[in-house]
Amino acid sequence: MKRLFSSLLLALFSLLATANEGMWIPLFLKQLNEAEMKGLGMKLSAEDLYSVNKSSLKDAICQFGGGCTAELISGTGLLLTNHHCGYDAIQNHSTLEHNYLENGFWSMNKNEELQNQGLTATFIIRIEDVSENALRGVTVDMSEKDRFAVINKNIAMINKGAARESWQEVFVRPFYEGNQYFMFVTETFKDVRLVGAPPSSIGKFGSDTDNWSYPRHTGDFSLFRIYANKDNHPAEYSADNVPYTPKHFLPVSLDGVEKGDFSMVYGFPGRTQEYLPAIAVEQIVNTLNPAKIAIRDKTLQIMDTDMRADAGVKIQLAARYASISNAWKKWRGESLGLTKSRAVDKKRAYERDFSAALNNNEAWKRNYGHLLEDINKVYKDAEPYLLLRDQYRETFTNCLSLNWANNINTLLRNFDKNDQKAFEEKRKELKEGLLEFFKEYNVDNDKKIFVALTEMYWKNVSPEYIGEDARKTVAKNKTFQALADKLFAKTILTSQSELSELLAMKDADLVRKLRKDPLSAFTASLYNTFDAKVNPRLAELQPQINRLQRLYMKAQMEVFEGKKNFFPDANSTLRVTYGKVNGFQPRDGVEYAPTTYLDGVMEKYIPGDYEFDVPKKLRELYAAKDYGQYGTPDGKMPVCFIGMNHTTGGNSGSPALDAYGNLIGLNFDRVWEGTMSDINYDPSLCRNIMMDARYLLFIIDKFAGAGHLIQEMKLVHPKK
Repeated sequence: MKRLFSSLLLALFSLLATANEGMWIPLFLKQLNEAEMKGLGMKLSAEDLYSVNKSSLKDAICQFGGGCTAELISGTGLLLTNHHCGYDAIQNHSTLEHNYLENGFWSMNKNEELQNQGLTATFIIRIEDVSENALRGVTVDMSEKDRFAVINKNIAMINKGAARESWQEVFVRPFYEGNQYFMFVTETFKDVRLVGAPPSSIGKFGSDTDNWSYPRHTGDFSLFRIYANKDNHPAEYSADNVPYTPKHFLPVSLDGVEKGDFSMVYGFPGRTQEYLPAIAVEQIVNTLNPAKIAIRDKTLQIMDTDMRADAGVKIQLAARYASISNAWKKWRGESLGLTKSRAVDKKRAYERDFSAALNNNEAWKRNYGHLLEDINKVYKDAEPYLLLRDQYRETFTNCLSLNWANNINTLLRNFDKNDQKAFEEKRKELKEGLLEFFKEYNVDNDKKIFVALTEMYWKNVSPEYIGEDARKTVAKNKTFQALADKLFAKTILTSQSELSELLAMKDADLVRKLRKDPLSAFTASLYNTFDAKVNPRLAELQPQINRLQRLYMKAQMEVFEGKKNFFPDANSTLRVTYGKVNGFQPRDGVEYAPTTYLDGVMEKYIPGDYEFDVPKKLRELYAAKDYGQYGTPDGKMPVCFIGMNHTTGGNSGSPALDAYGNLIGLNFDRVWEGTMSDINYDPSLCRNIMMDARYLLFIIDKFAGAGHLIQEMKLVHPKK
């Protein structure tokens, strides 16, 4: 009976998981999703969301800075995204004298808007299925290397022959583990200027404590503007550029949301792994995530101590700290959610159903009979090397000195290969990156991180995978602190001026001096051993994993055809996800309502605290209940809400839209208990967190006094 109940429960979970799950390709909404979306309450057609022949919602959505999403909210190029997506731009314009991170920034006219070198906004013009052409000449018995070469050649031909305007670009991406390919024609705008941002006490309220958590009270938004040339086409920054006139922009709803309202999120989700086998999920929970979390634990503790002690250090390290903390907390929640939702058990039950279906069909059994057995073997073989990879990457990622030294050492490797072109390209890249690197590099803080992480590396990694020269260097010093003192005292890699001189030297002098540098030599020893003993094994195993995952994906779609729709994993391309506004019960005795209010901000208020301080002006507006037209009829100010939309990284800044395509919120996070949605979506736990559009308008108008920006927008009352 227990076994029967368990099977029924897992079957129920599997059924529920299809209710709001999925990141769907806009091109196929008509065939796959329109009926269900309308059944949930959508009043639009699929063509209203995606059309090549007329203006549609897709024309208001762009990929922001290559990693987030943003949306147009006016006819003059006003662009909305998250505060954390615009954080780097805000930080770059901040100084102790003009601290826009702490005080916010608001341009009162277009002449005050700030240029951002390298910041882009990319729109999708059209999507095409090019699978037939991309896979032409590919055979089942090909090696992964040969398959890759054939497909790359085909894609080059597709790119070359694609119909597009001279200012447009083309890229092709694999879907369904490489079983299908789609082409995207894009327009990328390169003149994107900062318009406004609230102070971090609003835009980052709750900071790291509240990150990945709910209830949430964060005004996580910033405003930019896209500029174009006189023909309304993309152009490099120029004083002659004019605000972009879009094909479509999003009206902003003043009516807010209620539990059960239809909602959808339109954006560029980064990466998911929804079709992993059980053994891979088990490795993530038990082996890989714990190792990465432990390394970031140490890093964040050291950074936090120094940031709290010095305001200048806080500004310098703020963006990097937020980035490191974001993944750290996500992995912790992911592991918790995968365990709580019994993800491994669900995967195993699914695999039993898959195997049962194979056994009832001779053709499937012949083609896929040993597939799961092969998958389990290759993942088991790969596990120790995947762990070594994560330990190495996290150590080098979180210690900037090691990371930078390794980057510099690329010059040596190119020199030894006698690759003059690569040598010069790398030298140029390093010269151009010096200023940016040292903006966020604090040598005293990073030296402490070096001590902690090298000690962890020596403790957790077998000596055979640590370079002999590095081991000898450590052995000569009594402690890792002594090691750091010696290396950092003698290296030139931590000095911007000395590095600038080094990179200007003749090749032979540069190489000679670099070989003598102790930090360079220490880092090279670690890299060379990893490259010699771990990378070759991963290079052997990863193609096997890729091939088997691709075959498994193909088999699932064939075996379960007609029983379910398969959405492709996220890959930073344009997707739609939809569901309803809803609260949830993360654990026994705890239930979260779908909406939070400004009352909660005041309840969390801690004067002077870097995470929970509240600006005086906001406290005054709250005391007077001066919310203007943005508050609720019962006198409250909504701040955030949650929904059952399937989102991930890259969806940050995505618009939350109502049944009519109006902006109701701004997606910025997920609940901690549901971060495992990248691997296993569970409708009982997975919720995305959105800032209420009314809070956006309230902060711009009543708090910042930037009503001229509100006048650009189209405010609507769809419920009235």
